[in-house]
Amino acid sequence: MELLISVLVVISGLLCLSVSIWGGYYFITGLMSWRRPLDYGWHPARTRFAVLIAARNEELVIGPLINSLLTQDYPQDLYDIWVIPNNCTDNTAQAAVNFGAKVLECTVPVKSKGEVLRFAYHRLRGRQYDAYCVFDADNVVDRRFLAEMNNAYLAGARVAQGYRDSKNPYDSVMSGCYSIYYWMMDRFHNGGKAGLGLSALVNGTGFMISARTLEHLGGWRTDTISEDLEITAQCIMAGEKVSWVPKAITYDEQPLDYALSVKQRRRWTSGTIQVAGQYLGRTWRSIGTGGSLPALIDLGATLLIPAYQVAAVLGLIVSSLAACSGCHKLIEVPAVFLGAVLLNLIMTALVSTLAAGLVLTVEGKWDRRLLKSLALYWLFLLSWVPITLGSFVKKTTVWEEIRHTRNISPAALEKGKVLISR
Repeated sequence: MELLISVLVVISGLLCLSVSIWGGYYFITGLMSWRRPLDYGWHPARTRFAVLIAARNEELVIGPLINSLLTQDYPQDLYDIWVIPNNCTDNTAQAAVNFGAKVLECTVPVKSKGEVLRFAYHRLRGRQYDAYCVFDADNVVDRRFLAEMNNAYLAGARVAQGYRDSKNPYDSVMSGCYSIYYWMMDRFHNGGKAGLGLSALVNGTGFMISARTLEHLGGWRTDTISEDLEITAQCIMAGEKVSWVPKAITYDEQPLDYALSVKQRRRWTSGTIQVAGQYLGRTWRSIGTGGSLPALIDLGATLLIPAYQVAAVLGLIVSSLAACSGCHKLIEVPAVFLGAVLLNLIMTALVSTLAAGLVLTVEGKWDRRLLKSLALYWLFLLSWVPITLGSFVKKTTVWEEIRHTRNISPAALEKGKVLISR
């Protein structure tokens, strides 16, 4: 019995140490988010953009996105809006044309957003675009987005991620939790990495990549369902930093209920595991072949997020079992074990809630309509654990449609109001 207890203590210590190192690293990067963001200055409009929108059954929401793009504070002769309908059973293509976009019908079988972007890239390359900006069909874009990306591009950025805001933070508790999550990603992850001079994370939508970078990478060649994380890995391994451009703002629609949330987060986690399987080994090998050591270590830490979650769960279980070593009677074990688990959960909930409250404060997002989401944010994060564990057992390999219905006026978002268009 003493040997078993000693083994549990050692395993618990190792797991706690690994989790502490990983968590401590992200605590440091979070602190670095208080450094002043890089100023890309003002530059005259010269960058020619191709705006790409992969759309699957988005007839209901694509109009406000196109309107927000057509009213950019940027010369219209310097950008084209390309909607790429794929696997549609509605009138997405006609709606896009009616609102004033160009339509590039996807004529090949596709199972993911990355495959749609690959198709669009092959059709549009050679048209003298300097860079591509990618959005989801449910987005609404701040009128300064292209101008700010032009500033970043002319200042030397070749891959850049903008600020991912929420267009429906008050619709439900779930959409509020998602909004807090993205504000934390904006501030503490991308802002912190920028503060350290490291690469930001391409985060699904509202990003720019130069035509020359794509040529250097061999085109858009992502194979996983997390095309954003995969393109981030490809850029970092090619020596290209993803720049953080917080003034380029995109508003994204968040899921309203738990079932949709599980579907989406399961896809994210499965994609991260896919990318880790393909790139983690290459990342470590690149460290010894002249790659940027800080950037590659940071990429490795990001790819290990699902493994970190598993290690945290195992550490909780093992440390709680180790706490039972002081029990004198068998009947005391369940109470001690559950008490240790509960104490850890309380600490997790407290830290998560404080962090969420902090990001609401520093990002100027405080609103009484978010109080329920703030109170339950820790549970939103905790619910990720079974999703991650399930993704290790059975990965999602095909992109599943999530219907979007929330129409919001770009003008309403600029005024800080949320209006529903019917």
